[in-house]
Amino acid sequence: MTWIGKLAGALLGYLLTRSLLGAVVGVVLGHQFDRGMATGKKGRRRSRPGTVPPPDRQLLFFESTFLVMGHLAKADGRVSEAEINAAREVMRRMRLGERETRLAIDLFARGKRPDFPVDEQVRRLRRHCGDHPELLQMFLEIQIDLALEKGSITDKERELLGRIADTLGFSRFSVAQLEAMLRARRGFGGSARQSAEGNELDKAYRILGIERSATDQEIKIAYRRLMNEHHPDKQIARGLPDSMLEIAKERTSEIRAAYEKIRDHRGFR
Repeated sequence: MTWIGKLAGALLGYLLTRSLLGAVVGVVLGHQFDRGMATGKKGRRRSRPGTVPPPDRQLLFFESTFLVMGHLAKADGRVSEAEINAAREVMRRMRLGERETRLAIDLFARGKRPDFPVDEQVRRLRRHCGDHPELLQMFLEIQIDLALEKGSITDKERELLGRIADTLGFSRFSVAQLEAMLRARRGFGGSARQSAEGNELDKAYRILGIERSATDQEIKIAYRRLMNEHHPDKQIARGLPDSMLEIAKERTSEIRAAYEKIRDHRGFR
């Protein structure tokens, strides 16, 4: 509403001078007022926490992912071959190009340093991406997934994951929920020989983060919420790097498969 100053200036100028010239002078002065208000609003928008240009946010997310990943791998004092392979598997699933892979490896190595300021890095990530909690959850999921990739999470890794979650604004209970969901996603959809039907159904409920006692409507709501949180296009718009699009696609595919498993079992549409 950049016309308020001009209107008020015109009215005030006319009332004071009882002339058209006074009204015109009032319009000119009001215009300057409107410009100042518009500039102030733009400045406030630029300075609002969390509003950084998408390309900068994407780079920060990419850097933070592999820096923190390296620090998490070194949390128990040494980086095992299993952890290195786990990091490589994450990179493979992201389908990184040659240049991005080299950058990810370099960031991972930097993050392994004992003096790497992991808390500061995570605070920076929240500061610039805090207006998109879905993006921060994706970051946390990637870190938990790395720890699970080698089979188990050590006490020191769990403590660091809890610290990261605290800094990002997630509770320790949320970490436990995400871990349960990520564990359930592993191997979901295998053949009948690999897992019993009942076990697959249990996994499907855990993937959606709901109990077997949930109503059909609650299941639909949980499904729509998770799809909104993980939808690749929405995550890219929030600041997820293009190189990590495959992980977002994997998530939505797993969520959809779990929902269809439950839907078919219950027979609702």
